[in-house]
Amino acid sequence: MAQWQTAHRPTEPQSAPALEPDLDKVETAFVESFFASSDQTSFLRLARIPFQLSSHDGATLHLLRVEIDALTDVGSLTPHLGGDSFRYDPLPTGLVSQRRRLRFVYFDGQGVRALTYGELRAAEAQGSR
Repeated sequence: MAQWQTAHRPTEPQSAPALEPDLDKVETAFVESFFASSDQTSFLRLARIPFQLSSHDGATLHLLRVEIDALTDVGSLTPHLGGDSFRYDPLPTGLVSQRRRLRFVYFDGQGVRALTYGELRAAEAQGSR
């Protein structure tokens, strides 16, 4: 029996279209290399990650940390008709998926803001206009 599923859609709304080609591949290369680097601060400079940034609402953002999460999907949910209940199924080995999630956490003077690599590039491009 085949089951239809939507591949991992981002939970947050997409902001702007990608500013550079293969942005997802650049992000993957960043994730693969960041922790292996002997000097993460220099790595951030080389990757053109701003330590200070102006947001679209005028706030000045200061980089606090880089977060890289490892995610493994091992189960599936299928809603029943009417949406009041669901069916849970563990995934067979061949359907288990793994991915990484990259976030740049900035302080804006009031609290923290987590930006994806794409959001960071869009904010940086908007600030340089």
